[in-house]
Order: sequence, then structure tokens, then C-alpha cells
Amino acid sequence: MRVSRWGQSPYETEEDIATEAAALAAYGEVLPFQSDAEVVILHSKVRAGPALLESAPSLRLLITTTSGTDHIDLDAMAHAGVRVCRLPLARRDAVVEASIGMLTWGLRGFGVMDDWAREGVWGRSNLPHLAPRLIRGSRIGLVGLGVIGMQAADQLLSMGAEVWGLDPRGLTDGVKSASLEEMLGGCDAVSLHCDLNPSSEGLISSKSLTAAHAGLVLVNTARGAVLDEAALVEALRGGHVARAGLDVFTVEPLPADHPLAALPNVTLSAHSA
Repeated sequence: MRVSRWGQSPYETEEDIATEAAALAAYGEVLPFQSDAEVVILHSKVRAGPALLESAPSLRLLITTTSGTDHIDLDAMAHAGVRVCRLPLARRDAVVEASIGMLTWGLRGFGVMDDWAREGVWGRSNLPHLAPRLIRGSRIGLVGLGVIGMQAADQLLSMGAEVWGLDPRGLTDGVKSASLEEMLGGCDAVSLHCDLNPSSEGLISSKSLTAAHAGLVLVNTARGAVLDEAALVEALRGGHVARAGLDVFTVEPLPADHPLAALPNVTLSAHSA
């Protein structure tokens, strides 16, 4: 079997690549991209479509090291008889922990407390106004209950949260079914874990955010294009959303002059959850 590796993600170390090659040694040596490859391994910054099929006519299996497949033309691959596999378990727990960290940051108001401390304000007496919330007892909505979303639901339920879910594939035990509007209006926080596809692109929009209540915390560790960033900026400025934790963006890296970077009620990370 002829196996090729197409590119290396910035966060993949040489040790990672060596471990991968050792695991695949039984199937053959993993080589840089070759036109006669039967199996190609790639990451999220590599676009895979008709051009790949033309340059690798022997291709039979495409493996992305990511959870999502929005960088792959799935229709083109299916038409060519190429199977596509993804690896959601590889980073599942890391993404879930990052999401819960951002949820905790937002619900507890740690960003505000950090500002107070840096300004020399001993903010204990301001806590009633800040109204920090624990995850235990909070109502948290999860949009997308795939491998990552299901793990997030299990963790949040074990921490005592009331979990609402939205996924066309169905829900897990203990999760209450809810629409997006019900979540935005009735949950203390909403965390996005859905795939990026035509039905989810722009899901969080100016229209959907009209249902949001003033104390809402919104977290996105899915894909940037799931939400309309301009609409979110307006909601954060106008008080329709209290705080947002964002790991992914429509344009990556996030431009330094992006309006989100100037907002005090936002915490950001570099697609590194």
C-alpha cells in the first residue's frame, strides 16, 4: 500500500510525525506526497478536491487528522470512489476541556475579575452585581452532539449542569432537546460543536441572536464560519450576549485589527483548543 503525507500542521511536531509513521509501518513507508499514492493523510489547511484526484489517480483512501471535513470536497471524493476518514477522537478531550474552560471563564466572569485586579480594585463587594455562576446548576446548550459534543455533554452532566442539545442525529441520555432559539433565550451558556456544512454555516446570525438574553455566554470551538462574527460583535457591544469564548474564526489567523480583539468581554485562542 502506497501511503503519502501531504503537509504538516504547525502544531504537529516531528515526534508526532514519527509516531504516526511507526504506527503505519505495517502498511508501508509513509512518504511525502506522491502521484501514485493510494492513501493520503492531510490536515485542515490542505484543500482536497478535484485537483487532488487529478494529481493522484490511484487514490482510494483520504485521511484527515482533524475532526472536521469542511476542507474536503466530499461529493468529488464519493463520485471518484475515494473513502474519507476523520480522526475526532485524537483531540476530543482537549477540545472538550478547552470548551469547559471557556464556559467557566464566561459563567464566573473571570475576565472582569482579572480587570478589577489589574486596576487595583478589590472586587469582592462587586460580586453580587457580577452574578457569577457555577457550571453546577447552570443550563448549558450544546449545538452538535457528535464525538466531541457527546463527550462535552457527559462531562457537563457529571459536573451538575442541566444540558440542552441540538443535533439532527439525536441526543444522548440526560440531554434535553431544544431549538437554537430556545437555547439562546433560555440557557446560561451555549457551546458550539457542530460540523461546518451548508446547514450550519452562519447558524449564529443577527436573526438567531435576537433570541439571546443579556447574560448569555457563547463559546465556539467548532469552526469560525458557524457564526457571523459581525453579528456577534454587535451582540456583545449591545449587551445581547454577555461574554464569548472563541477558538476559531472565519479568517485565520485572526487579523490584529479585528473588532473581536478589542472587546473586553471576549477571550480568544488561536485554533488551539
